[in-house]
Amino acid sequence: MITSKPDRLGLSGRQVLSAYRSWRTAHPLIAYAIRRFIAYLFTLWAAFTVTFFFFRLIPGNPIAGYIQSLQAKQVYNAQASVDMVKYYNRIFGLDGNLFQQYTHYMYQVFIQHDLGPSLLSFPTPSQVLIMRALPWTIGLLGLATIIAWVLGIIFGALLGWKRDKKVADWVTNITIGLSHIPYYFVALILVFFLAYQMNLFPSTAAYDPGIDPAISWDFIESVVEHGLLPAFSIVVIGMCGWMLSTRMLLVTILGEDYLTFAEAKGLKPRQILMRYALRNCYLPQITGLGITLGTIFNGNVLVEQLFVYPGIGNLFVTAVQQLDYNTIQGIVALAIFGVLTANLIIDLLLPALDPRVKYA
Repeated sequence: MITSKPDRLGLSGRQVLSAYRSWRTAHPLIAYAIRRFIAYLFTLWAAFTVTFFFFRLIPGNPIAGYIQSLQAKQVYNAQASVDMVKYYNRIFGLDGNLFQQYTHYMYQVFIQHDLGPSLLSFPTPSQVLIMRALPWTIGLLGLATIIAWVLGIIFGALLGWKRDKKVADWVTNITIGLSHIPYYFVALILVFFLAYQMNLFPSTAAYDPGIDPAISWDFIESVVEHGLLPAFSIVVIGMCGWMLSTRMLLVTILGEDYLTFAEAKGLKPRQILMRYALRNCYLPQITGLGITLGTIFNGNVLVEQLFVYPGIGNLFVTAVQQLDYNTIQGIVALAIFGVLTANLIIDLLLPALDPRVKYA
């Protein structure tokens, strides 16, 4: 409850609240951005906290299992193994109680920006492995998602605006069927026919093993050639989803007064579609695109595994198989960060893109 007791500056609580409301009214964008950023930081902290306790509460000790595997290979004797477990627990921040581990983890992640060493490639830091895989995932999934979005908007607009109902219904039914097919199934078909049967494209890896991974035309050409099949499998299915959503949005506004008025003015159908109809369709699609781009940091596990693509999804599977908790936590944290950041950017941009959306 706010009281009227003056503070050291001689202002009462009511005066402070009134001044804040006046400032918020005068600067709605800044006030909105600050509130959204505070909520973003709190959600990020909560997500990292849940992730930390989730992995700490899983039964078993990956360090002990790793040392036992080395002992089975006669790398260490029993006494040396005990000493190595203590050493690794200290290196990985597992030597204290749960609260000490939590504070150490938060300080390490948020202050030092360090995820800790990777058990998979000790002593290489986990963020090094993640940063090696991240460009491949962004290059593949990011470009494929944007291409699918653009094509889906274009074909969806044509499908929703099409005057021939029979053709539109026929194409819509095919699109609905394709949209329910998993990415990896399309990828399997492409690999079987285009890679193995016709030998038109390579089936695995991100580039030819004999090429030096440096900035050169040979390397770029090899990367594009190896990325076509996995990208095409993502584009085909993703495009169908964007087509259906665009068509649905467009169909709901057909017959609105402003479209009828534009048609009565003698505007061509193409002008009505581009200037008026699509303007009310692209805002929800921009929101969807932002959220989808935020999720690409998860990687596409099945597609990357199928094509042996060195992305985040492939690294995640390898880390799970080896119980590399630091790398797993890093990938999960990156995925959370991507989704939350995408939502924050969308929240800040939507009022600027659509005057009907107000800063509350």
